[in-house]
Amino acid sequence: MPFAIELKYIEETEKDLNVKFPDEFKSRMQKSNGGELETEVMEIELHPFFDKSDKKRISRTCNHIGLETRNARQWSGFPKNGIAIGSDGYGNQIILMHSGDGNLKETIYFWNHETRKTEIIAENINDIEE
Repeated sequence: MPFAIELKYIEETEKDLNVKFPDEFKSRMQKSNGGELETEVMEIELHPFFDKSDKKRISRTCNHIGLETRNARQWSGFPKNGIAIGSDGYGNQIILMHSGDGNLKETIYFWNHETRKTEIIAENINDIEE
C-alpha cells in the first residue's frame, strides 16, 4: 500500500534529474506514492519517489524514479529525454518525456525494451484507471 509523500521529496528528485514533473502527476503521487495502475491491456507498477522520512519508507521506496531512470538510461535505445515512472513487470517502462527544456509533458508513454519504440498510452496520469 503506497503512502502519501511530502512535496520536498518530489522536488529532490526533480533537482536530481534536472526535470520538472507535471502538476497532475505530482498531485497524484503526493496522495499515493507509487502503486498499481491498470489499463485495458496492461498492469503498471508505478515507481515511487524516494521517501527518506523513516526506515519503513526508505525500504518501500528503494526502487524510486531516480534510480529506475538511471538504470533505464543504461539500456540501448532508452529515450535520452525519458524519465522512467513505472514498469509492466516484463522489462518495459512507462515514461514521461521532455522536449529539451526539462519540463516533462503530461503524456504517458510505453517504452518497449525489445523494439525500443515508444507509444502514447494516456494523455495524463489521471487517464489511466486505478
